[in-house]
Formats: sequence, C-alpha cells, structure tokens
Amino acid sequence: MFFDYIALAKRLQPKVVIAENVKGMLQGNAKSYVKKVKKGFEDAGYKVQLFLLNAASMGVPQKRERVFFVCQRNDLNLPKLKLSFNEKAIPFGEATKDLIANGKKEWIALTDFQNEIWRKAKEGESFAKYNNGNGFNDFKAEDAAVMGTLSAQQHKYYHSKEPRHLYKSEFCALGSYPQDYEFLDQKYGYLIGMSVPPVMTAQIAHQIYLQWFKTENKQ
Repeated sequence: MFFDYIALAKRLQPKVVIAENVKGMLQGNAKSYVKKVKKGFEDAGYKVQLFLLNAASMGVPQKRERVFFVCQRNDLNLPKLKLSFNEKAIPFGEATKDLIANGKKEWIALTDFQNEIWRKAKEGESFAKYNNGNGFNDFKAEDAAVMGTLSAQQHKYYHSKEPRHLYKSEFCALGSYPQDYEFLDQKYGYLIGMSVPPVMTAQIAHQIYLQWFKTENKQ
C-alpha cells in the first residue's frame, strides 16, 4: 500500500504528502522498510521528515503512538517542519463522562465468566491476571488514566464502573470522532481502531498550514 501511495504522489505531485503507520516501523528489522519508504518518496520528488507522535499529547483521549512521514515537494524549499504537542491529557473518566448508549440494543450483557473477571479486575488491569494468562488484551478501563491504544477488536474493552463493553458513543469520544459520525456499513470499533484519530490529523494539518502556508509567514 505504501508504494502504491508513493506512485500516486509521484503522478499527482501535490505540495505536501502525509503517510502514517505504526510505531513498530522504527524498531528492529522494520527500520529497513522505513528507509525504502523514505527513498521512495525522495525518488518521487519529495523531501521527507519522520515524526513519532502520541495522540494523547495532541488532544485525543487515547495513547496512540504513530509514525508520520511528512513530505514537501522539492521545488517548494520550505523550512523544516517542527511538530511538538503538549495538550493536557484527557483521562478515560473525563472523556466518557455523561455519555450514554447510542441505541437501545447497545448494552450487551457479559457472560457469567466475563462478569466474574470484570468484578475481580481493578481499573486498568488486564483480564489475563485472572484468566490463567489468557485475554492479555482484554482490560478494564481506568477513569484516572488516558485510554490505551484502541484496536479494531472493540469487544476487548470493558467499562471502568459498569460490567459491560464500551458504548459506541464512548468509542467515538476516545477516537475523537463526532458523536453523529455516520459509519455506514463499517463496524464503528473496527474503523476507529484502524484509523488515525481525526483530531491528531487536524493538529498536524494545522501546523503545516501555520508553518508553511499561512500568508503572513511568507516573506
């Protein structure tokens, strides 16, 4: 997908191209793939900067670290982009306060076994501790902490105070999606878990505008 994207950028030649992937790209053998992607953008006519950003510092109530390739077309000769965000952390309890179910059928009762583990687990704990090591990624939310990275498996997350999975409205809040977002035939948990939080994207786009394209910055 990355190289199809690069091929499209080479053909269309937009002023700025942004690509994103998981933090793991910067670790171990994956680093060689990063070099290939960077060279691909350079061969397509772009200067490339890499950023490792955490959504939790960008106004998103979720700890989500992602690698961003921010590329400017060679002929623009723009200064290096600086991306540093220090927004106040938004813990789970604050992000989901007063949210209700989006639909009457949204409350899905836990099985007796899930309910038993939920009652044993403390806020922020993985269910694996009470299930012989199984269910490592199933955990109870913690009101006082920022939510961890949401995955596409929405059934893995349990509410901090009520024995249930998270509501659609809570997923939207944690992913910085509007409450009235229309997911059409996509499962909301899958889409939110697989996508870059909209507020995270908006923060990057705003800085690109301020640093590179705002009229009064052009001398």
